[in-house]
Amino acid sequence: MRIAVTGSTGFLGRHVASSFADRGHLPHLLVRSGPSPNNNLPNAGTCNFDLREPPDNCYELLGEPEVLVHLAWGGLPNYDSTHHFQNELPSHFRFLDKMLKSGVQNLVVAGTCFEYGAVAGCIEEETVTNPTNCYGYAKDALRRQLEFLKSKHDYNLTWLRLFYLQGSGQGSGALIPLLDAAISRGDEKFPMSAGEQLRDYLEVGDAADILVRLSLSGCDNGAVNLCSGFPISVRRLVETRIEELKSEITPLLGALPYTKSEPMAFWGSRVKLNRILDTCAIVGQ
Repeated sequence: MRIAVTGSTGFLGRHVASSFADRGHLPHLLVRSGPSPNNNLPNAGTCNFDLREPPDNCYELLGEPEVLVHLAWGGLPNYDSTHHFQNELPSHFRFLDKMLKSGVQNLVVAGTCFEYGAVAGCIEEETVTNPTNCYGYAKDALRRQLEFLKSKHDYNLTWLRLFYLQGSGQGSGALIPLLDAAISRGDEKFPMSAGEQLRDYLEVGDAADILVRLSLSGCDNGAVNLCSGFPISVRRLVETRIEELKSEITPLLGALPYTKSEPMAFWGSRVKLNRILDTCAIVGQ
């Protein structure tokens, strides 16, 4: 199967590209310039162009993919910047429209749990989206645009709403990498919020494996939560990591404020995702 991956140099993208290779599929990887830094895939096809200004033959350059996994997105982690809908949204729509016109049959796109907005509790995919930051708004708008395109192009769309990913290769500004760095420095205390907010964390390797399985299913899945389905408090997450590393560091609870744009407690429902994984035939298992 011919597969292309954008955003292949990112946190999730590296794991996705490797997961495809583990299943016997060597994808074409889109990078802006130079060879792919994914050393685990030395024989992968690498395409060098900026998707904001894709060449007319971008479909051919990406190996005429049957499956396009679209993980690329700029402007993060500044979720409140208007850059997301002023620049990212139109650029990504033009690129994906061009790829669909050229022959992509299965499109898998990374969305975000921020599309749901200020909704608390367990969130199902049928929940009406009402994003409260620019990033969530732009992603939700792109999903709607792609759904409109289904009347013009015959293709399968899987829109994965990512909740909180963690694991190898995560950015240094994320919670657990910050904690790990403090422990490595020998800090006695770790400043954080009060930690009572409930979140849905999924290991990036598990997320990549699920994403690849859905990409190879050839199913028109629509919006799907990519999540663990289990809430955990941020405080417990930190305490568990401290226990794992056998550290004596003390969480300084309440030193930092809560993020105003996020509900205190929300996590994803796995009902739809589990049903898809149980029923869709996967190529290359």
